[in-house]
Amino acid sequence: MVWSGTWVSQRLGVELAGDRRLPELLGLALRRNPKRAHLLVSNVLGKHVPQSPGVVWRSGYDLGVRVRELLGPADAARAVVLGYAETATGLGHSVADGLGTAPYLHSTRRPVPGVEQAGGFEEAHSHATSHLLLPEDPALLAGDGPLVLVDDEFSTGNTVLNTVRALHARYPRERYVIVALVDMRSAADQGRLAAFATEIGARVDLVTLAAGTVRLPDDVLERGQALVARHEASATAAEPAAPHGAASVRRVDLGWPSGVPDGGRHGFTPAHRARLDAALPAMAARLATALGLPPAASEGQDAQSDGTRAGAFGATAPGAPVGAGGPSGEADGATPTTAADAGSTSGRPTRPGGATPTTAADAGSTSGRPTRPGGATPTTAADPGSTSGRPAQPDGTAPGAPGGAGGPSGEADRTGTDDPDRAGGATPRVLVLGCEELMYAPLALGVALERHGGAEVRFSTTTRSPVLAVDDPGYAIRTRLVFPAHDEPADGPGDRYAYNVAGAGFDAVVAVVDSAADTPALHAPDGLLAQLAAHIPQVLLAVIPSYVPERAPMLPEPLRGPDFSSYAPDEVGWLLQDLSDVELEAPTEEREEAIQSGGAHYAESLPVEYQPSDRYQALFHAALDTSAARIARAVGTVTETVLAERSPRPVLVSLARAGTPVGVLMRRWALHRHNLDLPHYAVSIVRGRGIDANALRWLAAHHDPADVVFVDGWTGKGAITRELAAALADFPGFDPEIAVLADPGSCVRTYGTREDFLIPSACLNSTVSGLISRTVLRTDLVGPHDFHGAKFYRELAGADVSHAFLAGITSHFDDVTAAVDADVKELLATDRTPTWEGWAAVERISEQYGIHDVNLVKPGVGETTRVLLRRVPWKVLAQRGAGADLDHVRLLAEQRGVPVEEVDDLHYTCVGLIHPKYTRGATGADGKAVTGR
Repeated sequence: MVWSGTWVSQRLGVELAGDRRLPELLGLALRRNPKRAHLLVSNVLGKHVPQSPGVVWRSGYDLGVRVRELLGPADAARAVVLGYAETATGLGHSVADGLGTAPYLHSTRRPVPGVEQAGGFEEAHSHATSHLLLPEDPALLAGDGPLVLVDDEFSTGNTVLNTVRALHARYPRERYVIVALVDMRSAADQGRLAAFATEIGARVDLVTLAAGTVRLPDDVLERGQALVARHEASATAAEPAAPHGAASVRRVDLGWPSGVPDGGRHGFTPAHRARLDAALPAMAARLATALGLPPAASEGQDAQSDGTRAGAFGATAPGAPVGAGGPSGEADGATPTTAADAGSTSGRPTRPGGATPTTAADAGSTSGRPTRPGGATPTTAADPGSTSGRPAQPDGTAPGAPGGAGGPSGEADRTGTDDPDRAGGATPRVLVLGCEELMYAPLALGVALERHGGAEVRFSTTTRSPVLAVDDPGYAIRTRLVFPAHDEPADGPGDRYAYNVAGAGFDAVVAVVDSAADTPALHAPDGLLAQLAAHIPQVLLAVIPSYVPERAPMLPEPLRGPDFSSYAPDEVGWLLQDLSDVELEAPTEEREEAIQSGGAHYAESLPVEYQPSDRYQALFHAALDTSAARIARAVGTVTETVLAERSPRPVLVSLARAGTPVGVLMRRWALHRHNLDLPHYAVSIVRGRGIDANALRWLAAHHDPADVVFVDGWTGKGAITRELAAALADFPGFDPEIAVLADPGSCVRTYGTREDFLIPSACLNSTVSGLISRTVLRTDLVGPHDFHGAKFYRELAGADVSHAFLAGITSHFDDVTAAVDADVKELLATDRTPTWEGWAAVERISEQYGIHDVNLVKPGVGETTRVLLRRVPWKVLAQRGAGADLDHVRLLAEQRGVPVEEVDDLHYTCVGLIHPKYTRGATGADGKAVTGR
């Protein structure tokens, strides 16, 4: 269908063609822009045309529901929504609401001092082209989950291509979803986007309310500019005269919840949404009181008429049925825009089953009209709920109706903007007016006020966009107010506009600005408030605190070999700071005394690195020869389990230092078996102090936390497992479950084996771990924005067996492939719920031997070895009959004068007991002095 009866069409030959819903969604206007003459004016966006806030919000919400259905639960949970400034900031936020759990960010044209730019792009046809991305949390864009980009219209695709090109280069991902109210691309533009999707190797879907095209004469730009100039010079485009003396302006304190952002400029999370949700009814009540409206009909009621719980906007919960009609509530029968239109590599429709796209209508409406959240019918064209019986538009036409033909109800146009029917006890008409990019917060307030009842509420915002105003029934922009910018913009002073506000019959306006825009210019004689007060009897000013995130200093890039560690640069990146030049070592006895007396933490110093004797070195090599195939099998099993259950492209994060050789081996297995080049980092975790929070922040800024898999060598009693889970409580998105080579303590679900056997890397310290020390956490060395520290023992290069250890195990990868496949098949079908048997065994031993401190009981071959190398051991418990796996333990115990006691029914192969009451005069259980030799 083609529509050409509007004021713009008649004078310039511009025509709209496409879905029959387009006239309800769009009008046409002319703008003062050297790049594009026409402007598509949305009737459900809340920017240029005041509209029911419920209709505005529901239009975006329902699109978000469709995106959630398109992506499916798993991908929807990983999605991030990005909206475009300034027009689509509120729409994008509403789409994020519909997705339910998606964080939201919108671009901005307002630089914020102290906030670093995470990206940017250009919007070529706009009057203000540069967009900035300023997320508080850089991780918001760093993941590889679907990115949902939201704009009010999809006209050429240039803006989207520029955005995707800029972001994909920095944060590549496999899927993008483009959301817009209308798709107005030409066939050529559709093909261009499809080619671009193929070029970057990503799937691109499109979800819209309607599709069509704009037919433009070849000389439309020149004719449009001339028409704008002619009308702006004439009385036709004069600003409306003030109908009365200036009204007073009163402030109203909203009680905005502390810490909740005023919008998505720096990101808006589901947690923010929940807090705003809880605060909105009280804020709406404050506005209603200030406006003189009666109390809500059901104060404190939190259930809706359909049985769902009222949310931030009284909306149905994510997943609840939504309507299938257009804004009029009439079923439109139009075919939904498919993924193929946007260059989808799949070509599937954007809504499963090809259902009619959901719009602002609500299937629960018995009248056929769209419903407000909570079941109330929003006021639209010829709404019977309006006391006057008049349509809500300033020109008297239905929203978007061409040529004054009336709205969906067929009501004929009534010219003029005065409303004689509003005399007497008519329901007051209230406009909630946002400010440029600040769309969502005033929209939320508008919906809450609408739900409160007692007034006919409309919502729109001011804008930078200069549009011609013509008081003609067939034109979308009937009136405009002009005022100077009042938010001290970076691009300098200039005019700003409020359209279809003057002469629209509003009894009151609530101007909502953020505190950065509450400047003297706002209150000046020619400012926005004065302009509103000249046309509307009651003006309220509500100021929302501008949210400025506290940004920590940028963290450094990971340390890599050969400058830090003897590993190759691609094997591991150490999220640590280099303390190699700091004297940190202390005698073992001195450290133990300080630790047990409470005078120091074990992570505040380092033990003197153990220098293995020739005999001990020989034991290490013999143990490696004996166990290499068994370890290779465990490496393969744990890696394949991770790939099958955790992520197809995991980010391996080993817990330094025992986990690091295992992380390197897992990375090598993935490369060898699947040609997957997985990122691998090492981070510090300290018992009693938690994991390095700055390392987590770095990871979140560069990778999707959902893909991070923490790796360790083995579990003892599970103390580090518990430590990690507790530490990650403040870092949502990370999975706290550790993947380990061996899990004798039954503490995790992801492991290579649950046998307690010798892993040769446990025999040595730095010389089998890339020459890196244990990690250090000391306040005089590690500041609040620093990584934990460690040392690189370059001087021990002659004794380094790190590469020999890796090569010895890697050489068996091909030999164990079949066994690994069988192990993984069996494990995936097995209940691997942790039983924590090891923890229970440690508690029994602690009581049985009178220690009464589980931290002094170190179970398993690896932990026992650590006790003998770093602490002051009391005795070693060994499983009776344990063989060569304990040869190195016996040798170390002999060297340190520590007895080895064989016991029956030991859960582990061996257990090391730290001296429970150590002083430098303490003796071992055999009466001999304990030494640190």
